[in-house]
Amino acid sequence: MNPSDLQDPSAGPVVSAPELLALHAVRLKGVADDGEAAARYGLDAEVVREALLDHEARGWVTRRAFAGTRGWTLTDSGRAEGERLLAGELARAGLGLFVRERYETFLAHNARCLRACTDWQVRADGAGRLAVNDHGDALWDGRVLDELTALGRVIEELTEQLGARIDRFGGYGSRFTGALARVRRGELSWVDRVKEDSCHTVWMELHEDLLATLGIARGEEPTVPAAP
Repeated sequence: MNPSDLQDPSAGPVVSAPELLALHAVRLKGVADDGEAAARYGLDAEVVREALLDHEARGWVTRRAFAGTRGWTLTDSGRAEGERLLAGELARAGLGLFVRERYETFLAHNARCLRACTDWQVRADGAGRLAVNDHGDALWDGRVLDELTALGRVIEELTEQLGARIDRFGGYGSRFTGALARVRRGELSWVDRVKEDSCHTVWMELHEDLLATLGIARGEEPTVPAAP
């Protein structure tokens, strides 16, 4: 890695402006009301509300109802503006290569997480067909949880490195392992439940965060060798 591509760690992490974080929170959540957007980064709710109203006036967000959920969602121009702002932030800090390398490490483990979440939901029955996992096989579930535990170490290390350089990347690891702890206490839906910080939700949100930061479309992602 070229040292010139790294921000000086002694300078502290990049802290994004609240206006950018409000816009970015809507992207990560898909649909978010004022409170949800504010809570994502621990921002003042009134500051976020005003920022989102300003973003609405610029045509970057719009209010929408989807599957019983009402809130803000990005427009195409808002998505483009968010990526422009994130790219500028990354360029000013000189962290493009640093983030790209961690993104590729994430991609190498992505299929493992998707497979683990699928295995938590379904498994082969005695006839070789897929059936809903009723969690009656402790050995099967134990293997899935062991895999998710290993992935928890991956996401903790990655986002510890990222968060030390860009503040908004902090917290993914603790959110993932916090969900996994709930699963081990018997709250089985915390592997894949939606609209909550489940293992699957946190992993997918980090994926979206990396794509947005690097300006990569999902259909244009590079092929990266899978981690063993």
